[in-house]
Amino acid sequence: MATWRLRRAGAALAASSTLAAVLAASSASATDPSAAALEAARQRVARSGATPPLRDAQRAALAGSTPAEPLDVLVVGGGATGCGVALDAATRGLRVGLVEREDFSSGTSSRSTKLIHGGVRYLEKAVFNLDYGQLKLVFHALKERKQVIENAPHLCHALPCMTPCFNWFEVVYYWFGLKLYDLVAGRRLLHLSRYYSVDESVELFPTLAKNGHNCSLKGTVVYYDGQMNDSRLNVGLACTAAVVGAAVLNYAEVVSLIKDESGERIIGARVRDTLSGKEFETFAKVVVNAAGPFCDSVRKMADSTVAPMICPSSGVHIVLPDYYSPEGMGLIVPKTKDGRVVFMLPWLGRTVAGTTDSNTAITMLPEPHEDEIQFILDAISDYLNVQVRRSDVLSAWSGIRPLAMDPSAKNTESISRDHVVFEDYPGLITITGGKWTTYRSMAEDAVNAAVMSGNLKPANGCLTDNLHIVGGYGWDPASFTVLAQNYKRMKKTYGGKVIPGAMDSAVSKHLSHAYGSLAEQVATIAQNEGLGKRLAHGYPFLEAEVAYCARYEYCESAVDFVARRCRLAFLDTDAAGRALPRIIEILASEHKWDKARKKAELQKGREFLETFKSSKNAQFHDGKHNGRS
Repeated sequence: MATWRLRRAGAALAASSTLAAVLAASSASATDPSAAALEAARQRVARSGATPPLRDAQRAALAGSTPAEPLDVLVVGGGATGCGVALDAATRGLRVGLVEREDFSSGTSSRSTKLIHGGVRYLEKAVFNLDYGQLKLVFHALKERKQVIENAPHLCHALPCMTPCFNWFEVVYYWFGLKLYDLVAGRRLLHLSRYYSVDESVELFPTLAKNGHNCSLKGTVVYYDGQMNDSRLNVGLACTAAVVGAAVLNYAEVVSLIKDESGERIIGARVRDTLSGKEFETFAKVVVNAAGPFCDSVRKMADSTVAPMICPSSGVHIVLPDYYSPEGMGLIVPKTKDGRVVFMLPWLGRTVAGTTDSNTAITMLPEPHEDEIQFILDAISDYLNVQVRRSDVLSAWSGIRPLAMDPSAKNTESISRDHVVFEDYPGLITITGGKWTTYRSMAEDAVNAAVMSGNLKPANGCLTDNLHIVGGYGWDPASFTVLAQNYKRMKKTYGGKVIPGAMDSAVSKHLSHAYGSLAEQVATIAQNEGLGKRLAHGYPFLEAEVAYCARYEYCESAVDFVARRCRLAFLDTDAAGRALPRIIEILASEHKWDKARKKAELQKGREFLETFKSSKNAQFHDGKHNGRS
């Protein structure tokens, strides 16, 4: 009873704080319309049980636009940038639609390094090449790094990263360079970097080798960057955009662009709902092409002769057991023996290691090559005192980085990690390049370009630098204790009996970090609907999450859940395969699937997981490993 009194008192305090904020915003709105708009957006996102409209309603909103009453902005692509554009435009008071061929975050945005970083390497280039452009990139990325963490506090956090030094020159070089990184961050600094002795370093990172490259460790320099759950952040952006008024639709493929009668301007798109097979037309004053690696194919729908913008690059990552890296400390080697960067980062209870950077073809399901996996294993083995084994690889994936080349540039030296906003056909704005860290400002630039192109009349300026995503308001690191103390996991046995189980700390922390202040909704399903069982042994993911994501996060397939709503496919491919049948069973109940659909989902799920080259998915001959053909 005392606990519930405390919670009521806390709710009353929160309500009074909200009222005070509203009154403050009301007085400010007389002189600044953006202040009132921001407060209104915050209230919609922060309200208890904030959930987006149903998928059918979103499709109807898109199909309901006409040439006489078009949307202001139609976004093509549901990755980080596309969802960021939809959120930015909607909070400016514009009518917004978004279509995504697959699922939100199904491409590059779910296959990232999981880092939110300013770019230490760019700073090094800026200093040695006296390149002010590179320095501006770092300033900008460090500003956005802090903003991303603040706007999604449940999904993002600061992560200390250790850089080993094997001679005293490296100690001085990295110490000075990372202090400069701190200085450039200024007031947006996460934590100060510092030097650690050999003994201190090994205490912080027990698997770090004291000897390597024929020389002994002289110490380490630790600095801070951010880390995120990338696809859950992306899905959160999509849901937040929907909550503030955007019509977002996954599994909606653009089959053609619509031009006006003169053929001189893009005025919409013909879209196929790939779940129903039905096509519809949606009209907009401006179309924003945020299709990532596939943006050239959208541009060719407007003009088949257009010059390509994308130079695709493959980045491979592998996942290893937790004992490879300690919880709360990463390892980053800026330059290995062949000049590449390698890292090991703790992530969701496992270790992510990477990465590669090589040319690749553009494909829907990129697969890592065995030589790339072996390169990562060989590279990290030089810095660890444990045996690095191929059999320890729990999952391996490849992501395609859409490196952008400005079509107006005269040479290929313009290929950059920075983003490009370009209108090469009236009414079609293309945004590509950049990186996860700067998705918000990329979206802002794209919306600004759309406003100019379509002569749009936004009610206010950009608000997203101060707007949390759904689940962010009302969350703090201790929020998991409410779940642990007040909820039970009711689990159905094979005999149909329902038995209670504890909402233990591992599950409570997972739910709190994955869903933020909305975690109690998931816990309620686990308690009231008998869906409190774990989906996989050794992992905190619950059956209740499948039902919640199907109802409130546009989860339309088993792969949507296992790869992007929970991250089991990325953490442990084989465990994900074992969980597939139960996931499909719950989704079938939610979406009213028949036997044929369930069979198809199982087949698609298994085919998807085979592209994640875990040790079980690998083939061995004569004691040597060979990649699956």
